[in-house]
Amino acid sequence: MAHIKKKPVDAVIIGFGWTGAIMGMELTDAGLDVVALERGENRDTNPDFAYPRIADELTYGMRYKLFQNLATETVSVRHAIGDTAVPYRQLGSFLPGNGVGGAGVHWNGAHWRVLPEELRLRSHVIERYGKSFIPSNMTIQDFGVSYEELEPYFSFFERVAGVSGKAGNLNGEIMLNSGGNPLEGFRSTEFPLPPLADVYGASLFAKAATELGYHPFSMPAANASQPYTNPYGVQMGPCNFCGFCERFGCYNYSKASPQTTILPVLLKRPNFELRAQSQVMKINLASDGKRATGVTYIDAQGNTVEQPADLVILSAFQMHNVRMLLLSGIGKPYDPITGKGVVGKNYAYQMMGGVSAFFNEDVPINPFIGAGGGGQIIDDLNGDHFDHGPLGFIGGAYVMVNQSGGRPIQQMSVPPGTPAWGAGWKHAIKKHYGHTVNIATHGSVMSYRDAYFDLDPTYRDAYGQPLLRMTFDWHDNDIRMSQYVTGKTADIARAMKPESIGINVKKLGDHYDVRPYQTTHTVGGAIMGERPDSSVLNKYLQSWDVHNVFVMGASAFPQNIGYNPTGLVGALAYWSANAIRERYLKNPGPLV
Repeated sequence: MAHIKKKPVDAVIIGFGWTGAIMGMELTDAGLDVVALERGENRDTNPDFAYPRIADELTYGMRYKLFQNLATETVSVRHAIGDTAVPYRQLGSFLPGNGVGGAGVHWNGAHWRVLPEELRLRSHVIERYGKSFIPSNMTIQDFGVSYEELEPYFSFFERVAGVSGKAGNLNGEIMLNSGGNPLEGFRSTEFPLPPLADVYGASLFAKAATELGYHPFSMPAANASQPYTNPYGVQMGPCNFCGFCERFGCYNYSKASPQTTILPVLLKRPNFELRAQSQVMKINLASDGKRATGVTYIDAQGNTVEQPADLVILSAFQMHNVRMLLLSGIGKPYDPITGKGVVGKNYAYQMMGGVSAFFNEDVPINPFIGAGGGGQIIDDLNGDHFDHGPLGFIGGAYVMVNQSGGRPIQQMSVPPGTPAWGAGWKHAIKKHYGHTVNIATHGSVMSYRDAYFDLDPTYRDAYGQPLLRMTFDWHDNDIRMSQYVTGKTADIARAMKPESIGINVKKLGDHYDVRPYQTTHTVGGAIMGERPDSSVLNKYLQSWDVHNVFVMGASAFPQNIGYNPTGLVGALAYWSANAIRERYLKNPGPLV
């Protein structure tokens, strides 16, 4: 195939999900000529997510139409240094998106900020509990940016996404019994839209939680509760609770995604170009290694294409960001033995548990009525909202009843002891399908010296490049946290007065298993921080080593928070874009 060199542009964006779309808007607003490269196919609400085709659980929920093809590229996985890693061959534990919109197409819409203390977690833990409270193998760090700095960007991203919710802390005023979260960081403005309506199971949970002294509130949801027009002039319609958010595109223009909030404007701009089915191979560097000159990619016809650019924005999925840095030789790879190096450091996942409450057949739960966001939450057990001193662990979880749907293949719960097939299984499904409330605990995972990424020495992708290798296993700290929070959740479930409950929580000594789905909230590997010897990026998501490379996404998180990452990911993108527009373009060079 041919080798093609394109005309230089001001900026090239690698990956075109939420952060790619945000950066495209911000940089074209600044007058730059921008090219975005997306390795997957181009997709839009119409015709790709049109009804009734999208409401197909087998195609999208079970056969993963919107996700990465692991036959072309995957990661290899092992539990510990010295183990042999093997490729992740069947989607299970996490589901990387593929195509225009990325994971912003198939997410549920849970749209959180971050607790202020979690942005300075290491400092906060030392101040409250002492340095000795942090285990010797735990490598948690401060983000290097404060909640106060990010607050305007949280607010703007919520307006772009049309988030439904209710403030619990408005400019420092705690609004008890308002329907909002009284434990959240301050908000300068109310949510753009009121909360989504509650399903019955969420109401039962909120009543029981209140009786036990907790503070339930409506989940912040990027699912529009009313007709809405965002700051870009893009219109959204109200959610109809169809139950097809998770793993699906939204046909109703109700769930926020790049397609429903940004692309109708961005794709029409003359200084923006999207090239789908473009597999980026590396970021090209000048001879001194201190400046990027553009990227090299393989186009849909198999041609090798060089795209020169003054600015490179890496905005792919978290794992792909880390791999691209390693393949391009940007930053020093992390060595877990010496603790030196930064690229690949501090991989972290999410710690999930939960309780299922099985009611009698006279309690109608109606699980098929669902929205990706919405539902009732308690935050009392999240972050550092409770005294960890006597408990001996760091971190927490929010507890929620979020009824995202009742898909018949995948979303059926049965009590413990039910046969896995046959007449007994059928009887349990018939009895419990419409009468079960699932309560999830959605928890943090700390970072550790032995949890990291590097390039696999054995396995390669379809293009001949090394796979990314993940070394990760559960640690006792995070399991103890989940056991504590899930135990409290079981108390709430019992107060709901079901016929029986089932508890799902990890045991000490359990190993990470790639087979069951947990979340796609994988973080770290290209972390932000205050010093180049302990982080890949500075507070503006700018590479310490190559000043015209900026890296978006959850790869910047030094450890995982209890919340879903998208709200923080979007706010950081707008924060970084503002620094590029207001400072970098005027005087290109290191911002810190």
